[in-house]
Amino acid sequence: MTRVLHKKAADEGWVRLELVEQLGNVGSEVDRAIKAHQTGRAARFEGALDRALELFDLTAADPRWRGHRCQEILRAREEFCRLFFDPDVRPDSASGLSRYFLGFAWAARAMHHRRESN
Repeated sequence: MTRVLHKKAADEGWVRLELVEQLGNVGSEVDRAIKAHQTGRAARFEGALDRALELFDLTAADPRWRGHRCQEILRAREEFCRLFFDPDVRPDSASGLSRYFLGFAWAARAMHHRRESN
C-alpha cells in the first residue's frame, strides 16, 4: 500500500482547489525536487519527488479535469519524471518546467488576492 504524504489534500481538500491552485502546489514540489537533485541532496530529492508525484496523481484523478486537461497534467508528470530518469533529457528542460508551473503559481496568487479584495 502506498503511503499518503498529503493526507489533508487526499481527504477531499484537494478537489476543493481550482486547477491553478492545484498546479501551483504541484509546481512547488517540482521546484523542490529539481533544486534538491541539482545540489545532490538525495533524501530531500526523494521526498520532493514522492510528494510531487502524489500531487500530480491527485490532480489527474480530479474528475473535473477529464479529457484534454487531464492529458496535459499527465504530460507534465511525464516530463517531470524524464528530468531525472531519461539520460537524453535536454539541459534546459528543468528550467522550462519550472517556468511552466510558475505561471500557475502566479495565477493562483492573483486569484487569492482577488478573493481577499472582495
